[in-house]
Amino acid sequence: MKKLSIKKLGMAVGTTGAVLYIGCIILMISVGREGTIFFFNSLLHGLDVEPIIRMSVPPLDALFGIIQTFILGWLVGALIAAIYNIGIGKEVQEKDK
Repeated sequence: MKKLSIKKLGMAVGTTGAVLYIGCIILMISVGREGTIFFFNSLLHGLDVEPIIRMSVPPLDALFGIIQTFILGWLVGALIAAIYNIGIGKEVQEKDK
């Protein structure tokens, strides 16, 4: 089996998270409050998000959110790759016996 690159998987997951965050921003701007509520209520199987939707997010908060989402995604991706690599390392050792 092939090892996963910890940095590359971290970058992939972090970038994906940041792009989804930006997509959420674009969605909120383009469809307004009611469209945002409809979208997320549908996405979350009927969970009512209306009381927690905040449409007036300051730009600095949004920027920090993008950065934090990227960092958390990078850490998740790196951890997945590291755990996977540890697991296949044991498999390779068992096959050699």
